[in-house]
Formats: sequence, structure tokens, C-alpha cells
Amino acid sequence: MTKPLDELMPERPEGQPRIYAYAIHDKQHSGWLKVGQTTQDVKTRVAQQVKTAAVNNYTIEVDESAVRGDGTFFRDHDVRRRLKAKGFANPILEWMECGVADVQTAVTELREGIVMSGTHHETFPMRPEQRSAVEKTFDYFHSLWKEDMHAVPRFLWNAKMRFGKTFTSYQLAKRLGATRVLVVTFKPAVEDAWASDLLSHKDFDGWQYVSKSSGVDLSIVDKKKPLVYFGSFQDLLGRDKSTGLIKAKNEWIHAINWDLVIFDEYHYGAWRDSAKELFEGEDDKEAAKELAGEYGEGLETFDEELDELGSDEKDFLPITTRAYLYLSGTPFKALATGEFIEEQIFNWTYTDEQSAKANFAEKHPGKWNPYGALPEMRLFTYQMPDDLIAVANEGEFGEFDLNAFFAATGVGANAWFKNKDDVQKWLDIIRGQHLPTSIDALKGGSRPPFPYSDVRLLPYLQHSFWFLPNVAACHAMANLLAEKQNVQYWGQYTVLNAAGPGAGIGLEALRPVRKAIGAGFDTKTITLSCGKLTTGVTVPQWASILMLRNLKSPETYFQAAFRVQSPWSIKNPNGDDPNEEEILKPVCFVFDFAPTRALQQLADYGIGLSPGEPNSEHAVEDLVAFLPVLAYDGANMIQVDAGSILDFAMAGTSATLLARKWESAILVNVDNETLKKIMSNAAAMAAVMNIEGFRALGSEVFETVVNKSESVKSTKKTKGGDLTPTEKKELSDEEREYKSKRKQIQEKLIKFATRIPAFMYLTDYRENTLKDVITKLEPGLFKTVTGLTVEDFDLLVSLGVFNAAHMNAAVFAFRRYEDASLSYTGIASYDGLKRIGLYDTVVAVES
Repeated sequence: MTKPLDELMPERPEGQPRIYAYAIHDKQHSGWLKVGQTTQDVKTRVAQQVKTAAVNNYTIEVDESAVRGDGTFFRDHDVRRRLKAKGFANPILEWMECGVADVQTAVTELREGIVMSGTHHETFPMRPEQRSAVEKTFDYFHSLWKEDMHAVPRFLWNAKMRFGKTFTSYQLAKRLGATRVLVVTFKPAVEDAWASDLLSHKDFDGWQYVSKSSGVDLSIVDKKKPLVYFGSFQDLLGRDKSTGLIKAKNEWIHAINWDLVIFDEYHYGAWRDSAKELFEGEDDKEAAKELAGEYGEGLETFDEELDELGSDEKDFLPITTRAYLYLSGTPFKALATGEFIEEQIFNWTYTDEQSAKANFAEKHPGKWNPYGALPEMRLFTYQMPDDLIAVANEGEFGEFDLNAFFAATGVGANAWFKNKDDVQKWLDIIRGQHLPTSIDALKGGSRPPFPYSDVRLLPYLQHSFWFLPNVAACHAMANLLAEKQNVQYWGQYTVLNAAGPGAGIGLEALRPVRKAIGAGFDTKTITLSCGKLTTGVTVPQWASILMLRNLKSPETYFQAAFRVQSPWSIKNPNGDDPNEEEILKPVCFVFDFAPTRALQQLADYGIGLSPGEPNSEHAVEDLVAFLPVLAYDGANMIQVDAGSILDFAMAGTSATLLARKWESAILVNVDNETLKKIMSNAAAMAAVMNIEGFRALGSEVFETVVNKSESVKSTKKTKGGDLTPTEKKELSDEEREYKSKRKQIQEKLIKFATRIPAFMYLTDYRENTLKDVITKLEPGLFKTVTGLTVEDFDLLVSLGVFNAAHMNAAVFAFRRYEDASLSYTGIASYDGLKRIGLYDTVVAVES
């Protein structure tokens, strides 16, 4: 359902929390101060309170901000708790027996971030989805243990940021009765959350937390109490280069029988690629530092070890445990490849979160909504004028190339855009000051909501993040915004350049941003980045991100976009109603200036998070129900539905590009396990030999790849640094040989897959699944086109040689493109078509 623009861009509320204290001058309240909080004017708030009690002899003694320098808040009960910890009496309710200076001191300590004494003071319960995750995982583990008490089950939580994975993981450990828990991550920077959740909640009183940085001596750990050990993959799993064996300092980890091992952001391959893409705008040395800061030292060495080990836990992490829990926010590869089956997965996506928010508001009107502060995202895309597209168009469809448009050279004050005049036009466009665009808008009868021109959007651009292609572009943008013609407007914003060596590594780059933003109410900032601050940081005041660079994967795109979805709110703003929350950021915005690419990312993201949904349109529909998309086509701003998003995304697809989906390595599996399945099945081996090119390779190629790869891995493990130069050369030669042969196997299978689109062109069946067309309706045609019998192909699919999930996606794209192409010429592809067959699934055609 299309929403009006006013609803999509609601007015942003204002409110600044204050701590107040007042005295009533009578015998009963002598020496007491009433300590409270409000987002109203303090005088107004206190007047409301004393009027109710018919008091007029009072004095407001304290009126202080409750906002810390980083924009977070503290509350009146924090002040009272701090005073009580100092020994001051709390005779009744909000009254403290203390002096004005004592309150002011407590406020100052809290504002400067001094940690309160005492632990395990949090009491909040699990939310429904957290309880559901714990129960589903608990039931699955026990169902396997019931069948085989020695089984080691695996479970995946596909949960987005702010699900509360650390707290919920600990609740699962408690539910399982686990007393030895190992938490392993690729991102050491997340340790703070794992430590604070365990050490601050009453449910984990008595639990012990140990890590490399905790300073706790393992020799004095109480063996009778539950233990959580936190470590990074890089540190725990890296091997001693001189021996090739487990590092001596980590031997104790491998000696313990763990009850639960938790892999945080476990799918490192995806994370590694995503991180590299995020930081590719930095120069090589800076990118390496950022990756090291993000993932810890020794990353390159660990990269090599990981590639050698593969992903089998018994090799990857040679320890003993009762169960594995995997945590990931974007586990696209695991979901698509069937690494986990449906009963092994708990999903909590952005769509689930926003749906829960809407359902709670509907069922419990007037009550505090635990999801209420999580802003709903909007994606606004803008088609640039033809003269700007001409500067940086890409490919036959003229897609706007953001990297080419914002291409820059130089560093610091000497950095400049190669298309400087055109970038200046773009700056004018986004604030509604580009004359040709304004004239077009007048002709259309409406003024489109450009980011810095629409009064409804401006409050959400008070603090924004501009994601540019590289360091030079960030420096050039900072320089351009400071030029004379731009100072009058852009001068109201503090421009923060978080790019290049001078910006600091990791969290160091965040400090100047937080300092400039402050509480966020009276400041305006633009943060420029080409990779820094796109992972692992929270800046509540960021409410908009401008995508000004090309990003290849939806994981990377939304990882960056979700930076602006952090909640910004004040709970119990007046200190007298725990069910009240003042939400300062009800929505957040992603602005993109390459519409086709943006909508492709959105479509891929929606489909990637719902691999079990055979109809791609339904998957995207679920997402855009809570992530409205508005597209400016150069004349009008329209809200785009799921079907249009898929069509729009396909607009940049040619038959050649579409065919590349059938040349993708993800359609075939050539790992050792799959090759072993072929080797152990005579019919499968005979089928493969019938595929063009395999007879020349010979059937022994499979045995060579498996045996040599396992031999090399075994030798590296056992001998490590003790290899002689001759042995090293032999090992390198063997490694080169099996990798080359594995690549040849992959290429031959992909070449076979590219024959399938030709078969689809030739067959007239559209409502049947491709699998049925192949196996039942036109088996003769299939053998003629591909050279393989239907029985052979079916066998190879059943063994996992070909990936059915990815084939579904490729068939859907092919048939949607085919239908759109025919419709464009005025021809209905097939009259009366009610359904579309994918590879092994049929989906309904929307009427």
C-alpha cells in the first residue's frame, strides 16, 4: 500500500533530557533534595509537581544536562544510585538526604563516564523472539542427543544487529546447563558486549568471564562456577609457524571438554570479502591496517591457514564440545547452499523486527514498545540528469557509475574531483538549487524531495554519513564543501573527514566524530568516509547515509546502511513514567543516486534473506513493507512496489549479463566432500564422464584432487616449519597441481550449466518446473542440448554437484527477463499463464 510522503517523512521530535533537584523549605523536607529528570523545561516540570502538592516554598537547586559527550543519556535513578553508593540516605521515593554539591558531583561523574561500582544490577527479561531462539535451539539440540547422546549438533541464528545475540546466547547456555562456554569471533572489537552482558545481568551472577584482555588468571578460576572464555579465531586457532602445531599458550583450550562453542559472525569468508570491499577505498597500507584493527593481528597468516583447513569444524577448530551455535547477521552463503536445514535455523531479520514493532503497537496501545526506538528505514533513489549520467555512464544501459563520477586525485588540501563542475552541480541538486532540475520539477507540478532541500528531510540530515569511493574523493569533497560558493549553505555543517591515515584506525576514527556531534541537538555534521566507521560502531545521531560509491554485494551495502538504523531515544523522559519513551529518530534514510544498482541490491538482499521463499517477488514484498522505496525518475517521485523493484533491477540486465548467472561458480560444488560422493558412486562417475571435456581430464582427476589436497593439509599440520627446502618445493608443486585440477573440474561443470538457458529457450513449457520439463516432458530435447541424460543430471543434483537453490534464482531471473522482453514488444509471452516454473518449484503469477 502506497503511503503519502508526509507519512514517510514524519516530523522529528525534539527533546533534551535534564537532571533537576529542588528543595522544599519546611521541617519535613529539611536537608532533603528531590532528584528527578525531564525533557521539558525544568521550571515547568517542577511547577507541575509542586502545584499538585500545593507547595510554593521551594527552590530549584540543580538543573544539569543528562547527556554525555558521546550522546548517550543517564537518568535520575542513576544519580540516586550513585548517591546511595556514596553513603547518602534515600528516605523516600526520589528524595535524597544530601547537599547540592553532592548531586552536582554525582551528575558530573556520570556525565564523564565514571563506571558505577557493583555488578549484576540489570534485571530485564528476554523478549519473545529471544525466548523463541533459545527454546528452538534447546529443543533441536535435545532431539539429536535423544537419538545419539554423542551427537554434536549445530544451529544458526540469522539475527540482525540489535537482536541481543550476546545476552540471548548466555541465556541459551544457562538453559542448557552449560558450565564451560567458548565464544570465538573474527571481530575482537565486540568483546565489550560479551563481557558487559555477562557481568551486568542478575541471571548470570556467579559466572566467570575470561579473555586475553580481562587480566583474569586461569589458574585461579573457580572450577565449580560457570566459565565463559572469549577469544578471536586469529589468536585461538592460529598455529605456531615454526612447528605448525597449536600455539602452546592455547593448548589448554583444546584440552577442555566445552559444553557450548559459539561462533560469532562465523562465516568468515563472507565477512572477509565484505570487509575488503568496505575498505577498498583506502590505500593498500591503510586498508590492511583497518582490516587488522577490525579483525585483529595475524589476519593474513590466518587467511592462509583458513584456506588450507576448509570449513570442517574438526579441522577448523580441533576441540571437543557438546554443541555449536553460529551467529550471523548476513549468512547468505550458509542459507543459499543449504549448509543448515530449516530446523537448524532461527531467523530474526529487519522485516521481523519492524513487524514485531508494528504488532506490539497495535496490540498494546499506550504501552512502552520494546521495539519502538528501532527506526524504520526508507530508501530514496534519484535518477541523475542526462548531462551528469553522460559524465560517468557504465555499460550498455548507461547506469550511473558513482566511482567514476566522484573520481578524484591528490591528498589533503590538494585533492580535487576530476569532474569538479559536475560534482558541484550534484551538490546543487541535492539541496534543490540546480536550475534545470528545478524547471523540470515545475513542469511536473511537484517539487521532488531532494535530501537537503525538503524541510521534512532536513532534521534527519542534521547528522549524516557520506560513503565515498576512496580517500582522494573524501578529501576532495571536504575541500569542495569549504569553497566560497558553498560556505553559505554547507558551512552550517561541521565536515568530518574519516578517511586516510590521519583519521585514525578503528575506534580511533570515531572519537573526533563523537566529539563534534556531542549530544547531537545543537550541532550539525557530515561524516565523510570510504570505509572507516562502517562496521562495529554506533552513532545514534546518524539518521541518513548517502551512498556515493559502487558496492558489489547486498551484504556490504546493507552493512553500511544499517549504521544509520541505531536507535536514538530517551526512556522515561520525565522520570515519572517507565512506560514512556521519547523517540528522537522514528525513521532513517538511505539516499542512493544509482537507482538500478540500488534496487538490485535491495532485491538481492530480500531474496538472500528468504532462500526458502520460491517467489522472489514475495520475498522482496515482505522487505519493502517495512523499507519503503521511493524513486525519482527525473520528473516524479513515486513509491515503488516489489514487482516494480524486480523489473527495475532487471532493467540493467541484458541476455549476455543474464547468461552470466549460469556461468557462476556458486551453481556448482567442487569441494572434497562432493568429489568423494562422485567417486563413491559408479553411476555418478559415469554421468560426469559424459559431460563435455571430462573424458580428456580422466576419472582419476577426482582422486588426485582429493588425495593431494588432504595430503598437503596433513603435512602442513604435522611438520609445519620443519619442512626442508626440497619438501617445501614439492608441497608447493602438489598444491599448485590440485588447485589447478579442481579449477578445471569446476570450469567443465559450469560449461555444462551454461547449456541450460539454451534448453529453456527451446522448450515451450513455462508453468512446469524446469526439473519436470527436463525429467518428464522433454528428456530427449535436454539430452540433445546438453549431452546428458535426465537420469544422470538428476543424480548429480541429488549429490549436490549442482545447487538447486541458486538454479531457482537463475531460472526466475531468466523467465522474468524473457517475459519483460516480449511484453516490451507488445507480445504476451504466453496467454493465460497462471504460474511460472522455476528449477524445482512453481510460483504463481500475480494478476
